[in-house]
Amino acid sequence: MLNWLKKVLMLSLVALVAACGGGDDDGPGNIVQVAKGDARLGILVEAVTAAQLADTLSGPGPYTVFAPTNDAFAALLAELGVTKEQLLANKPLLTQVLTYHVVPGLVLKAEVPVNTPIKTVQGGSFTVTPALTITDQRARSAGIVATDVFASNGVVHVIDKVILPAP
Repeated sequence: MLNWLKKVLMLSLVALVAACGGGDDDGPGNIVQVAKGDARLGILVEAVTAAQLADTLSGPGPYTVFAPTNDAFAALLAELGVTKEQLLANKPLLTQVLTYHVVPGLVLKAEVPVNTPIKTVQGGSFTVTPALTITDQRARSAGIVATDVFASNGVVHVIDKVILPAP
């Protein structure tokens, strides 16, 4: 009798969760979906797609992404003297730059190790000051303008400049 009751309760719970959608549909999307939903990150989404990193950043993670804005990419294009199309066509460079913006694991604003090198997926590192300024391996600075944008597979911190690994 007890086993029968447990089965009925379990089936009822499964049916209730299925009817409610399991709650997964109400949460944030993965990192790529979150970026697609933010108009400031359109060029980043194009770059991730061109570098064929969308599947990876849609995967289970967790990842922490320091996401440059469209204005940050525009400034980089001017700095490099290239067009967006030229940048997007250079997959090796794009992959190096984009993976430099990704840190393995979930690193929330409160947990960012300040003044300590943070290792990236690309293999290089950068540091963050207490004022939330990133210094890359070329001594360039980027400000973190939005923090803790949650995704189902990590977190995004929006930055105002594209950071670059060592040459």
